Amino acid sequence: MKRNPERGFTLVEVMVALTVVAVALPALVFGLMQQIDGTAYMRDRSVASLVASNVLAEFRLIVAQEQTLSLREASGEVRMLDRDWYWWMTSQATDVPGFFRVEISVDETGDDDGTTLHTLTALIAPERVLVN
Repeated sequence: MKRNPERGFTLVEVMVALTVVAVALPALVFGLMQQIDGTAYMRDRSVASLVASNVLAEFRLIVAQEQTLSLREASGEVRMLDRDWYWWMTSQATDVPGFFRVEISVDETGDDDGTTLHTLTALIAPERVLVN
């Protein structure tokens, strides 16, 4: 019996092709979802970095006006890109006279559970902060 080459695919060939697609498609979707999650996480970290930089700039302006820096802890909330961001700041003396260590942590949630998206650490010398 001679086969007609224009008949098409056999049932076995179709089933094998469907099996390959059924295995490959979920893996592809999972990979895409991981890529999207990673991109969103990097966006959030970038915005948190901007929030921390803004808080540090405001703090430097306050220090420049007062010409002194009191050791303290502070926290607040900032709205950026239609989202609320929460920050915590601590300042402490260093071993170098006249310099203070300032640490600003930023997160999306208001609970201070130790997980932050970004932490900015800076050294400030109050008598050397000049604003022109």
